[in-house]
Amino acid sequence: MDLVTPLLLPDVDVDVPAEGLSIGQAAEATGISTEALRYYEREGLLLDPTPRTAGGRRRYRARDLAWLAGLVMLRETGMPIADIRVIAELSRRPGTEAERLVELERHRERVLEQLARTQRHLAAIEDKIAAYREVAAGEDRHEDH
Repeated sequence: MDLVTPLLLPDVDVDVPAEGLSIGQAAEATGISTEALRYYEREGLLLDPTPRTAGGRRRYRARDLAWLAGLVMLRETGMPIADIRVIAELSRRPGTEAERLVELERHRERVLEQLARTQRHLAAIEDKIAAYREVAAGEDRHEDH
């Protein structure tokens, strides 16, 4: 199975012309700053080298945008750059789906642990809010008398 199979990459709802998008247009389409796009490229996180015009300007294709959308999703779930680099490196080689699966399953476990921690913290905040509401309601009753 090829990485660019639509089921494996997020949809990006942008019409990309044949010549591709400029870095500014790609940044706007993906919600990533141009500085971040340059950083991701330097760090080897993009699937392919970004094509350039004869003048050296980057041009992003639909496949690049889909890859970037997946990268954003992984970053927003807390995946470290080093782990994204591993997935990018694996994704450049056919036949590494099982290895990619291992990386994603490992990340899912970290996300689930973080989610459980966040849910515990939210429960503690809810308890504090309830306690403060109770105290505040008692103060309001005392002020009315």
